[in-house]
Amino acid sequence: MPWIARQQLQGGKYIIEQVLGQGGFGITYKALHVELNQTVVIKTPNEYLSHDPEYEKYIERFIQEGRTLAKLSQDPHPYIVGVIDFFREGATQCLVMDFVEGENLFEAVRRRGALPEAEIVPYIRQIGEALSVVHQAGLVHRDAHPGNIMVRRNGKAVLIDFGIAKELLPKTLSSKGIAGNEGFAPYEQMSRGSREPTVDVYCLVATLYYAVTGQRPTTSLARKLDNTFLIPPKQINPSISDQLNQAILKGMALEAKDRPQSMQVWLTMLEQAKATPPPSVAPVHKKEVVRSKAKLLEPIPSKPSTKSSKIIPWGWLIGVLLSYLFTGYLLAASNAPYIVWAVVGAVAVAVARARGVVWAVAVVWAVAVVWAVAGTVAVAVVWAVAVAVAVAVAVAVAGAGDELQKSFSKFHTFLILASTSSLGLGLGWLGHRIFNTGT
Repeated sequence: MPWIARQQLQGGKYIIEQVLGQGGFGITYKALHVELNQTVVIKTPNEYLSHDPEYEKYIERFIQEGRTLAKLSQDPHPYIVGVIDFFREGATQCLVMDFVEGENLFEAVRRRGALPEAEIVPYIRQIGEALSVVHQAGLVHRDAHPGNIMVRRNGKAVLIDFGIAKELLPKTLSSKGIAGNEGFAPYEQMSRGSREPTVDVYCLVATLYYAVTGQRPTTSLARKLDNTFLIPPKQINPSISDQLNQAILKGMALEAKDRPQSMQVWLTMLEQAKATPPPSVAPVHKKEVVRSKAKLLEPIPSKPSTKSSKIIPWGWLIGVLLSYLFTGYLLAASNAPYIVWAVVGAVAVAVARARGVVWAVAVVWAVAVVWAVAGTVAVAVVWAVAVAVAVAVAVAVAGAGDELQKSFSKFHTFLILASTSSLGLGLGWLGHRIFNTGT
């Protein structure tokens, strides 16, 4: 039976406060170290495993790794939870560790959604450095999922709750979910209990995937057994860098041989993401936050202006309108056939669509106007007027187009110019009908 609140251990040295978590292998308690008046965490094996034929072997591994972790704590690492004590209470082995305040990455992502690359990468780098130390000591954490990475207010992340003895699958338990947190463990860990450093590489990188996307990655078993593909993180969150995207995909390679073979190798890849690390002391942290906020605020004043105050070159547009109005009037006065109107309209659209050929269009325009009125007016005069009109139209359209594209896309510029030119032609025709009615 799990211990209950207020239960005393080691003759009153520790007092149980509550159960923090209970899994297939162990139970984790929050407790008070009475002499130090300090909150601690006590981890024990599950008592109901005592009837399992592998139980003694499991306990031996628990003791061995507990002592190794205690040795690591003799030279405390800033990103690894400290081990305070290791004792036996009755028949139960107990590992006492520091209680780390803060929130884990599961909680942070649930509260805030996907975390910014510049914020999360330094935390992951810290945990990667911690895992490198663990590997050098001959251990593999095997559980570096978001729930076991605590983020403190001082800008540091801490690795907690080592997955001690997880290669031993008790025969009295179902294997589902006990060999690694589903979604964050490689398939070789869940299928055969691998204890290679590449297991921790996968787990940590899967945690990074979750942090920058806000979504759990496709499980390695689904990828292995069902040929399900891992969605690239950049496809979910386009704001992350290409370097980070590649580092994640490489670290989460399905086969262990395709991943970086050590944590240090993968950390070198992560360095290419060039995220700004969080400061380790509060004053510097505040200064960096202010600087980052300033950068984020820089574009804010310009956003309203681009949406609400688009510049419309009314002078140029009026010039385009008048030029086409005059041309429409001239065509109506000469009783130009519909084909000429069609040519002029098509040229109007062409000018609006491709302003880079305005002078070629001007020549075509002049020819069209000469064709329309050559039978009623002297050819020389028609040519002079036509060229003048064509040049005026070309210049007006080019100027209006240049000004419009400062605030509008090419497509919207085309629509504005085409509409203005068509309106001018129509008004010119209408003006001729009004002024010449009854004559």
